[in-house]
Amino acid sequence: MKFTKLPYIAMSSLCLALLAGPAAAEFPEKPIRFVVPFASGTATDQLARALGQAITQETKQQVIVDNKPGGNGFIGANDAARSAPDGYTVFITTNTTHAAAEHLFKKLPYDPVKDFAPITALGKGGQMMVVNAQFPATSVKDVIAMARKEPGKITFGSGSSSSRIAGELFQQLADVKLLHVPYKSNTFAITDLLGGQIDMMITDTATGLPHVKSGKLRALGYSAKTRSPLAPDVPTINEAGVKGYDIGYWFAAYAPAKTPQAIVARLNEFLTKAAKSPAAKSAFYAQSGVEVFVTTPEELAQFQAEETRKWGEIIKKAGIEKE
Repeated sequence: MKFTKLPYIAMSSLCLALLAGPAAAEFPEKPIRFVVPFASGTATDQLARALGQAITQETKQQVIVDNKPGGNGFIGANDAARSAPDGYTVFITTNTTHAAAEHLFKKLPYDPVKDFAPITALGKGGQMMVVNAQFPATSVKDVIAMARKEPGKITFGSGSSSSRIAGELFQQLADVKLLHVPYKSNTFAITDLLGGQIDMMITDTATGLPHVKSGKLRALGYSAKTRSPLAPDVPTINEAGVKGYDIGYWFAAYAPAKTPQAIVARLNEFLTKAAKSPAAKSAFYAQSGVEVFVTTPEELAQFQAEETRKWGEIIKKAGIEKE
């Protein structure tokens, strides 16, 4: 009998596919950990919990949200990158760790491309410029006038790169000078804003809007091209006089590098289905104003590369030096 000798690479791929098939079909067989690089209560945390609940309903396996805030997202990113590539650790993150960080810091403890396997994008959103209800400014133009009268006196806080760059872009396009106050998380910055320790911040809608509705904060402007459906009376910052102002943020899911493709495909299936589910829409998307935005792993890799270039250009133009 004559046997056909298959090329080594083809045989290896065939073996891997055969081995991965049953494992992927049975996945998950234990709880999945969602690592979130920001504090409890942030938009990323809220999204992770909404998705986790939907996946638990689908798979009957528990999803544990593990918040690891601090270090500009470095702590959570490093933890996820160093985890076992078995599909049971998923990094739920934003452009902070995977597009902006490499342009803001001289050295990262992780590589946003080499250390991760893209799974899917999860959503896009805009941000709100908010001030304490007692702050004298009642419009974006008021903030600009006050900042020009006393350069460097008005403080703005940020606990993410999205919030930070939104503030920096505002300074650049409005031709004003503000004093930046960094925080480990936007929720910490909001706490000080509520207490009057800082004057202003531009934060994700999910974090800022509840305090606007309670009357403790005042929303002056929205960062995207069009108004938020959750706050249609709040003008865009562009409409309010800062021409060309447009900046948002996005969420995405990654697995540690070397996670088997079959497992990544299963995670993509679970996460995209969860993002589109009525439960996640009710628990997060509808309340935060975030648009559902899901992709294939390949599309996320391309999107991330494009966004990294975009954020790099904004940061360079803003004159921010790497820390």
